[in-house]
Amino acid sequence: MSSFVIEGGHRLSGAIRPQGAKNEALEVISAVLLTHEDVTISNVPEILDVRNLILLLEGMGVKVTRLEKGKYVFRADDIDAEYVESEDFVRKCASLRGSVMVVGPLLARFGKAWFPKPGGDKIGRRRVDTHITGMINLGAELQCDGLRKAFYLHLPQGRRLKGKYMLLDEASVTGTANILMAACLSDGVTTIYNAACEPYIQQLCRLLVRMGAKIDGIGSNLLTVTGVDGLHGAEHEILPDMIEVGSFIGMAAMNRSSVTIKDVSYGDLGIIPDAFRRLGINLEQRGDDIFVPEQDSYVIESFLDGSIMTIADAPWPGLTPDLLSVMLVVATQCRGSVLIHQKMFESRLFFVDRLIDMGAQIILCDPHRAVVIGHDHNFRLKANNMLSPDIRAGIALLIAAMSANGTSVIGNIEQIDRGYEDIDLRLNALGASITRQ
Repeated sequence: MSSFVIEGGHRLSGAIRPQGAKNEALEVISAVLLTHEDVTISNVPEILDVRNLILLLEGMGVKVTRLEKGKYVFRADDIDAEYVESEDFVRKCASLRGSVMVVGPLLARFGKAWFPKPGGDKIGRRRVDTHITGMINLGAELQCDGLRKAFYLHLPQGRRLKGKYMLLDEASVTGTANILMAACLSDGVTTIYNAACEPYIQQLCRLLVRMGAKIDGIGSNLLTVTGVDGLHGAEHEILPDMIEVGSFIGMAAMNRSSVTIKDVSYGDLGIIPDAFRRLGINLEQRGDDIFVPEQDSYVIESFLDGSIMTIADAPWPGLTPDLLSVMLVVATQCRGSVLIHQKMFESRLFFVDRLIDMGAQIILCDPHRAVVIGHDHNFRLKANNMLSPDIRAGIALLIAAMSANGTSVIGNIEQIDRGYEDIDLRLNALGASITRQ
C-alpha cells in the first residue's frame, strides 16, 4: 500500500490546469460499445478508475489506440461475447464502480448484460434499482444469480428493447446515463422524466447525438429519445473536472495562497464558485480561468436572518456531494461556523475523526451532518498519520495535511489515485512538499 508524506505549511503559487472529468470519462468511454465504428475521445484523465475501465473494454475485445496523452480511439467491432458471459468479466466488473456504465450499451447492442453489484468508494449504500428498473421498463428480463452475486439482464431471442415513458425514482446520474444509452438503440420513443441533468449527462447526450442518436431536452430533467437502428463513429472532448477545480480552490484557501486555475469551463461549474464564496473565498473569474487571491482571513457568511450557514449537497444544479469533504476541511480554518449536510451518502463524513485528531473543531451530529467551528488560521492543524477511506475524503485529508504543522503520512493513496492524476507532481509544481512512498 503506497502513501504520501506531506510536509505542511508551504505556500502555493502559480497556475494549474484541471484534468478531464472522471465521471464524464466513465460514461462516454462506455458509450463506444454502442457502435462498431471508431470513437475518438480526448482530454481523457489517465487515472486508475479510467485505466481500469479501458482495460475492461480491451478484455471484451474493444480495440484501443492511444494517440497521445489523454487522447484515445476506441473501436468495438469485435466484442468477445463469450468473455462478457464469463465469471472473470463479472468479477472484474464487481471491483470497478465505472463498470456499471457498460450495462446499457451491452444490453442494447447484444441483448444481454451482467450487472454485478459495483465496487468503488466505501461511502454507504449505493442503490442500483434505478438502473435495473429502467432496463426492465425497456423490455429486459431479469434473473438473479446468487453464485455470481450479480443480476443477468437479457432479451428473448430476436427481440429489441422497446421505448417507454418512465419516471425515475431518483435523479441518478449513472442511472440516467445507462438508460439513455440503452434507449438510443431501442424501438420507438423513450421518455425519461426526473432525469439527471449534470454537465456529464449533457456531454454524453452531445456525443450520442454526434453518433446519430435522436435526443431532445438536453440540459433538462425531461429527456426524449427516439430510437435508431444503429450509431456511427464520432469525436468528443471531455470537460475539465469540476471536482478538481473545487479541490484546487480549497487548497489555495487552506494555505492562504494565490493560485490560478486554468481553463475550467466556467459556465459548467454551476453553483460551485458561489458555494466557496459563502466560506469567504474571494474568487475572480478571468476569462475561462479562476484566480484565487491570497487572503489572511476567510469569513463564513450567515443567512440573512443571522442563522448559521448550511451547505448541503443536492442533484444538479445543486452542489455536488463530491465537494462537501473539501469544503468541510476549508471551513476548519475560516472564521465562523457552518453546518455541512451530506444528504446523498450516509458515511462520507466519518473521515472527520482524522481532522478532529489534527485539532479541528468539528461536531459530528450524525452520519449526514457535521458542524464546523473555524479556527480563522489562529491555530494550525497538527500533522497526523491516517488512511484515505475514499477518493473525496482522501483529497480532503491531503488538503488538511498540506496546511498542517509538521509532517503527515496518508496511506491507501490508491483511493486518491483513482480520481486524481499525478496529484503529487502537479501540486509540488505549485510549491507543495509531497513525497510518494
